[in-house]
Amino acid sequence: MKKVLTIAGSDSSGGAGIQADIKTITVHKLYAMSAITALTAQNTTGVYAVMESTPEFLAKQLDCIFQDIYPDSVKIGMVSNRNLIEIIAKKLIEYDAKNIVVDPVMVSTSGSKLLQDDAIEALVNKLIPLATIITPNIPEAEVLSGVKINSLPDMEKAATIISRKFNGAILIKGGHRVKDADDLLYEDGKCTWIKGKRIDNPNNHGTGCTLSSAIACNLAEGHSLLLSVKRAKSYITECLKSNLNLGKGSGPLDHGFAIEGLEKLFKNI
Repeated sequence: MKKVLTIAGSDSSGGAGIQADIKTITVHKLYAMSAITALTAQNTTGVYAVMESTPEFLAKQLDCIFQDIYPDSVKIGMVSNRNLIEIIAKKLIEYDAKNIVVDPVMVSTSGSKLLQDDAIEALVNKLIPLATIITPNIPEAEVLSGVKINSLPDMEKAATIISRKFNGAILIKGGHRVKDADDLLYEDGKCTWIKGKRIDNPNNHGTGCTLSSAIACNLAEGHSLLLSVKRAKSYITECLKSNLNLGKGSGPLDHGFAIEGLEKLFKNI
């Protein structure tokens, strides 16, 4: 069985973070492990309290994982401060981690900055350079590139600029575009558009976590980067189409819609 490690925060309501990652990994029939960067008190209406792990405790979690059950891929979600980011980068290098997927959670959907400047600097300079692929949304791609994104050519320009800063691939998620949900994969100097149909579902809590985890699952199984992204996008589209409706706010996805297996979903990709 292939193993996937998720390094992220805990979502007490189960829709995002560690919980969304573990559900996604399990449905892909892989073995999920976790290193928790923070505990949160949250639900579908918002985040109400956060308690961060100490750098020492996060380091111990990572040591225990890598020294015992070595992961075939690693997904990294939101990390809230510079010290934790530096610990993660140090341990990934120490253990020569493979297939690293970084979801650079820096900016909210509304455009609010979620990290302090020194944390963003550590993310950009220490963690992102280790990634096999990063998965920014459009506001995050704007921060990383310095380009205002209003069109498809703008997405290509931003990806090209970001690519000069590190050697990995870039997936700019188009979910913030109004007309479509097309994503742009930039790999080895080449832009590939991955088409997607916008799903009219306001319950989309945890989509970024879920997509990056699904990519990590497919990389762990040995699929190419392009195929991994395509399969992950197909999975999250079906999660949204299931129209799960829980909670009073932006509800979670139906991660388990295909608990019996994803083979039928992927057979035409």
